[in-house]
Amino acid sequence: MKDLSLVKRCAVSRELSIPQSFIEEVADLGIEFDAGDVEALARYLYLLYEKNQVMNLTAVKRIEDAWERHLYDSLTLLPLLSELQCEHVIDVGSGGGLPGIPLAITLPDMTFVLVETTKKKALFLHEVVEVLGLDNVTVLAERAEHLCSEDGGFRASADVVMSRALGAMPTLLELTIPFLKEGGTFLAIKGQKAEEEVEQARKAAHILGCTFNNMTRTKTGTIVSYSKTKKTPKKYPRVAGEPKRLPLGRGG
Repeated sequence: MKDLSLVKRCAVSRELSIPQSFIEEVADLGIEFDAGDVEALARYLYLLYEKNQVMNLTAVKRIEDAWERHLYDSLTLLPLLSELQCEHVIDVGSGGGLPGIPLAITLPDMTFVLVETTKKKALFLHEVVEVLGLDNVTVLAERAEHLCSEDGGFRASADVVMSRALGAMPTLLELTIPFLKEGGTFLAIKGQKAEEEVEQARKAAHILGCTFNNMTRTKTGTIVSYSKTKKTPKKYPRVAGEPKRLPLGRGG
């Protein structure tokens, strides 16, 4: 049954001021929204900041700043996803739902799996999906290492895997590339040191069967793209925690 208290609170979101700068910035990306998309994005932000009062979901203090820092930053992936004409997308380390929720709102014909290890955060994501009626989204409260292992059920299943602010690139590749079909694409939203991270991940990319494509600078960060060129060896990813503790290329 739908959480009526959440639905009631969502009605308040309609009173939120949507910055004109946000509309202009997404227009510059070539993105056009209908009124329903914008309202759903506002409702999502309202839910995020309501829950942030009792759970650490975002360090951005003001909801006014989140339109750019969170929503615009996530939506910079939208033109790339549209160009790739993908059907099945996995968001690894979704946290409070970024970038997965904004993209699922604006790309209803694509299916999204949000992977979030922390069960409280995953429960919040379930609430958001239910309140917003996102029938193209599945939430999994599981470790990525398990889900993309040989018996995890999601190995080599995705057209695109994406992540935002999850970890160092060598670790990130081990947690994401096994999810991809051959020919699939990994998109990471990174910061200003993306070029350095790509260099550090050269060995990991080779081991895992992917090739660096390019980097795209945006107003809020850097999008790094990899293509999966061959099957990932069965022994990757390693056991839970190992990719972070001992990143490939640094003795792994």
